[in-house]
Amino acid sequence: MSRRPYTPKVIAANDLLQGDAVWLTEDDAWTRVMAEAELIEDEAVAEDRLLYAIGQGHIVVGAYLVDAKAGESGPEPVHFREAFRTRGPSNYPHGKQEKRSVRFSEEFSENSFAER
Repeated sequence: MSRRPYTPKVIAANDLLQGDAVWLTEDDAWTRVMAEAELIEDEAVAEDRLLYAIGQGHIVVGAYLVDAKAGESGPEPVHFREAFRTRGPSNYPHGKQEKRSVRFSEEFSENSFAER
């Protein structure tokens, strides 16, 4: 049985009080911006960092390792699920979703369907 090679990871969780997706940074803080997360390229370090994150139960819940890749601005998701989580909750507009909703409504009013 061959073992798959290790791929870089970030640690994701949910904010205990607000429920937002958050990622662990190199300085042990939690951020709502995945690009600010620590990209962990060593499997043993990833396991240690995950144990640290799990111990942060007074701040976050559901910490887990997520495959990621290095991007120009920092770590980027490699799977749809994590890309979706970077956009914030989708059940109603607030936070990240609210900002996108305002942009969408501005674009919508500029591109009226009455012209079609």
